[in-house]
Amino acid sequence: MKLKLLGSTLMVAAASLFAATSAEARIDEWRLGYVNNLQDEHGDIVDGKEGENVEIEAAWSSPDLLNILGSPRPYAVASINASGDGVNFGGVGLLWRWEFADGWAFEPGFGYIIHDGERDNPFPDDTPEAAAFSAEHQLLGSRDLFRTTLALEREFGDRFATQLYYEHMSHGQILDEGRNQGLDYVGIRFIVRSNPDPAD
Repeated sequence: MKLKLLGSTLMVAAASLFAATSAEARIDEWRLGYVNNLQDEHGDIVDGKEGENVEIEAAWSSPDLLNILGSPRPYAVASINASGDGVNFGGVGLLWRWEFADGWAFEPGFGYIIHDGERDNPFPDDTPEAAAFSAEHQLLGSRDLFRTTLALEREFGDRFATQLYYEHMSHGQILDEGRNQGLDYVGIRFIVRSNPDPAD
């Protein structure tokens, strides 16, 4: 419980810090993505239980105070389930970006989200109701989760890019204990830049 409180407090502080530096930072990018929930089933990757999501993300320029971390850019994300009965979530985090070839970049990210998905099974163990509920829902264990992202980017001129990306969300036994099935999504997103050089 103390670790969960600490994690939540740190992320609220980080969000406040982003707001406090808004005079220095500016929104560099708007991103629109479409992702599909996947899961590991006995070693095979299959369609997950939570369907597809549409994601809207804003990325800011990196404020000077984040130079010590390698100048990551703050972001905010909202993810809406396309079918209406999956998991919706929103959160904040940091993005690092490395260009490894002309027009190509690798972008890892780390953040914190709050979701409206199922945390635990409300039915008694070993009942048909519990089995049916587990078959339809990913049980996430905590209302707040860490979000890790990996993206491969291709630029198209100075202002546009597209990314193939993967995102994983779980509490990692840090924000909570016990059940931790997590969420995994893979998808594509399109980027429009106000600043032609996202590293600036």
